[in-house]
Amino acid sequence: MTLSMYQASVPVFLRALNNLQHVLRKGEAHAEARKYESSLLLQSRLTVDMLPLTRQVQIATDMAKNCCARLAGVDPLKFDDNETSFAELHARIDRAIEYIKSFKADQIDGSETRAITLKLRSGEQHFEGQGYLLHYVIPNVFFHCTTAYAILREAGADLGKADFIGKP
Repeated sequence: MTLSMYQASVPVFLRALNNLQHVLRKGEAHAEARKYESSLLLQSRLTVDMLPLTRQVQIATDMAKNCCARLAGVDPLKFDDNETSFAELHARIDRAIEYIKSFKADQIDGSETRAITLKLRSGEQHFEGQGYLLHYVIPNVFFHCTTAYAILREAGADLGKADFIGKP
């Protein structure tokens, strides 16, 4: 049996974002229990040259939702990057999840060779659909979800591997 582009993208992204939502809830609970301003946690970073927690969540959601749209051959839904609270980050993840769920297998399957061009700071980058998904987007989604987890874990949130991986 072969793995389709839909199976390799939509369920993977949904699980990653649901687990990210769970991790954020535990981080938020940690801030509340310690009675410190949640904005401090939202702007936390692992090191000075890394992006803060809020930006990690924004990038993870953008990577996942934009990938589904590009594989389906449609323009990605644009999200404003203006979240300043846990509630707004939760809403962003919820919007991304609902958008990703709107894609059907017949929109994404067969996109292995679809030409995808990204305009990055370093210039244009050209991909075929399968390489874009497997070698660019999936690693980026998990990098930013992992970094968000690590920021919260380093801040003292009660998190473990099971929180990141979630339930099968």
